[in-house]
Amino acid sequence: MSRVRADEEEYWHSSKFRAFTFDDEDDELSQLKESKRTVNSLRDIVDDDDDDDLERVSWSGEPVGSISWSIKETASGSATSLDGRDSSLQKGSSSYAALPKQASSYSLSSLFKGEVRFLCATHLCLSLSALTDTGVKNYAPELRRPKAEYKDYSSDWSPKDTVRRMQRGKVCSLERFRSLQDKLVLLDEAVAGHDGNVITAVLIFLKRTLRREILFRELEVRQVALCHLIHFLREIGEQKFLLDLLRFLDRTEEVALSQYREHLNIQDVEKRREFLKGCIGLPFSAEDISHIQDHYTLLERQIIIEANDRRLEMAGQSELFRKYPRKASILNMPLVTTLFYSCFYHYTEAEGMFSSPTNLKKTFKIPDKQYVLTALAARAKLRAWGDVDALLTTKNWLGYTKKKAPIGFHRVVEILQRNNAPVQVLQEYVRLVEDVETRLNLATKYKCHDVVIETYRDLKDRIQLTAYKSKVERGSAEEEKIHSILSNMVRNAYS
Repeated sequence: MSRVRADEEEYWHSSKFRAFTFDDEDDELSQLKESKRTVNSLRDIVDDDDDDDLERVSWSGEPVGSISWSIKETASGSATSLDGRDSSLQKGSSSYAALPKQASSYSLSSLFKGEVRFLCATHLCLSLSALTDTGVKNYAPELRRPKAEYKDYSSDWSPKDTVRRMQRGKVCSLERFRSLQDKLVLLDEAVAGHDGNVITAVLIFLKRTLRREILFRELEVRQVALCHLIHFLREIGEQKFLLDLLRFLDRTEEVALSQYREHLNIQDVEKRREFLKGCIGLPFSAEDISHIQDHYTLLERQIIIEANDRRLEMAGQSELFRKYPRKASILNMPLVTTLFYSCFYHYTEAEGMFSSPTNLKKTFKIPDKQYVLTALAARAKLRAWGDVDALLTTKNWLGYTKKKAPIGFHRVVEILQRNNAPVQVLQEYVRLVEDVETRLNLATKYKCHDVVIETYRDLKDRIQLTAYKSKVERGSAEEEKIHSILSNMVRNAYS
């Protein structure tokens, strides 16, 4: 046991590390703690003239006050950038061991010991503030900002100078413009500068400091500023102020439209319906009032359709709803979406039903082209090819039937192909494309071989027929058809 104790004592006496004692004046931690206390107490540093026998040493190891120390410290102080100074101070704030890396124009050891024989009190205070406050930058006299930079809040700027500074992104106080005349001159200068941001900033200031009646009266003769303010109010959604401005300007239609836009903020469908009903009596133009009426009628229909379909879907009474469950509510949907929904779920209903597609077409005066396009997309999605055929078939007064497509048969083919229609269905409508080149392109693209072969036969193009023979399957009916047509062409050539 005594041997173990002897080994421990030998370790402590022989190790390069020394045990910590509070009495050790040379200990580094004690010195750093003393340094911290010294920096935080300016009076103690200045008045403490003890320990004159200790040598003052800079971070580089040179005695303070020597010629070599002065040269090195002056050079390092002038060469060190402000950013580097800030970063070293920030590092020093987290760990006192990082302080020796700081570049300073004075020796820190001289500050600790109070030796200020060659330093004036002003320089000493600057050094201490740089050490204790990392948020303060110590600028050299030649690097100070011009005095003009400190005049951002000066009361000497004229309206024109203020606008110019705002255009350059400078911070300017507008509170000094107190009289109405000064404010209007400021607004006119902003408009003359053609800078929308400055105009908006000045308008915000005027809106806050002038009565509405005065502001509206002055803006009425300043149309550029007026347009800026109206746009700004719409962007921030300050509806009441905007309505007051439009009423003052006697813009009744704009007032009505602004009130109508409020329906977008109403989430409850019954409250929205009642709001739209009240909008019908607003002073809209003749064209706009018809749109408001249609909007109200459509929402009313949607409420009825949604209630009935939800009941059918929950009861499980409709095979169509079981096979194709609804993905979303029909409420507040556009007219075209409502028509597609009706063509998808209620295509065969009588015209007297609110959910009937023909009822929607008649009520809202939907054009034939829009109706056929929407109905075709809905029925093709269900792969109801019989409904597609009936939709595109018309009968004249003599009873003859004819295929007719207001949207063009090339678009019919594209919609059917997008919904994976079989080749037999596609070929029927590709044949009805009038333009020969378009017909050949579609037939080749969607591999409607019969249409390609028949078109080349009608064109009597033996070269293209022979070339197309290599694109069909060997031994297929299409190859036999091409061979037969080529043989007939040769026979007719010699007859």
